[in-house]
Amino acid sequence: MRIRSVATVAAIAAVGALALSGCVDNSTPADSSSPSSASGVKKDDTLAGQLPADIKKAGKLTVGMDNTYPPNEYKDDSGQPAGWEVELTNAIAAKLGLKVDFAIAKFDNIIPSITGGKDDFGMSSFTDTTEREKQVDFVNYYTAGIMWASAKGKTVDPDNACGLKVAVQATTYEDTDEVPAKSKACTDAGKPAIQGLRFDTQDAATNAVVLGQADALSADSPVTLYAISKSSGKLQAAGKAFEVAPYGLPVKKDSKLTPVLQKTVQALIDDGAYGKILDKWGVADGAVTTAEINAASKG
Repeated sequence: MRIRSVATVAAIAAVGALALSGCVDNSTPADSSSPSSASGVKKDDTLAGQLPADIKKAGKLTVGMDNTYPPNEYKDDSGQPAGWEVELTNAIAAKLGLKVDFAIAKFDNIIPSITGGKDDFGMSSFTDTTEREKQVDFVNYYTAGIMWASAKGKTVDPDNACGLKVAVQATTYEDTDEVPAKSKACTDAGKPAIQGLRFDTQDAATNAVVLGQADALSADSPVTLYAISKSSGKLQAAGKAFEVAPYGLPVKKDSKLTPVLQKTVQALIDDGAYGKILDKWGVADGAVTTAEINAASKG
């Protein structure tokens, strides 16, 4: 998972899909401002009144995002952030009467930007883990599993992948935990290790499978399913989703913003706006009914 975690380049502009040839250059962070124009979401004055003074004064939320992970977050045809997590971020801001500045960055730069005070929080399919909770707090808003994909017609079993090449996005859970653990199980059993192929972006990891450079990819379940749906039949699911875990908004430890975000996400769940966003994007299977804080440490 995005601890995290196919068409032509022209198709990316049309539908936000992952490219079959070449990948999006996301190596240089860039700011992208967007008004919180969440349809039907009204400001909650009580929640807005609980915001930290500096955010009230700024009138906006600065949100770290790596927009290379469709359908969760990606670039639309004008280069702006799009996806269901973008819409959820806009709904959070609208509920608080704020605008959003999406601070686009590489995935592994987002948490340092939060702990350093540059970003207010992150929205980029972060899996909440006890290890990450040592650095930041998480407001939990979704659950997702891991799912593998392989080239169409190529049978791959994630539980029996010794000796295979598996593409992952660098610094995701799949990269740091899941694939290494599977590889260790292989070598402990006297079998060949799994070769993890690390890429800066998820679209590049997906390309590796399409182009035959990797036997499979491992990513969060909604991302894998979306990649398959946009691959023109070139990819297939390799087994079912497993290791379901919570997504969370990373926030600076002990920030006064954390409880406000938790109450805001809960309000969006309760008033139905959250469910409408997930239904629109076909990702409602991971919906939660309660917005928790640091769910990973609660078991």
